[in-house]
Amino acid sequence: MYRALTRDIEVTVEPYYLEEQSDPEDGRYVWGYRIQIANHSSRTVRLMTRYWHITDENGQVDEVNGPGVIGEQPVLNPGESFEYSSGCPLDTPSGMMFGHYSMVTPDGETFTVDIPAFSLDAPGLTRTLN
Repeated sequence: MYRALTRDIEVTVEPYYLEEQSDPEDGRYVWGYRIQIANHSSRTVRLMTRYWHITDENGQVDEVNGPGVIGEQPVLNPGESFEYSSGCPLDTPSGMMFGHYSMVTPDGETFTVDIPAFSLDAPGLTRTLN
């Protein structure tokens, strides 16, 4: 699991390889990830937008921006959390992702919450460190 805490908003990510949706012989590797966003602050927040920076093992970068997550812009009161799952296909057997959410409070203050960097590695992948 990967975690980031920004202004008492905790984002936890758990990636997993989707073997049944992947086809390594065709250069298709697919991961799912579960994200939990927990509001440990004393203020209500609403998730407005998301940004993802996705890099495959060849350094190819894909950036994704958009409103909310999975079609929602959840409101999190103090002590509440929101969980969702999504996925990411790559053309290589490994990569990494990181990003951020844009949040807004009821009085209109906006701020960014970090999504921790996490690795996407196909099972059985051997890494060599120089």
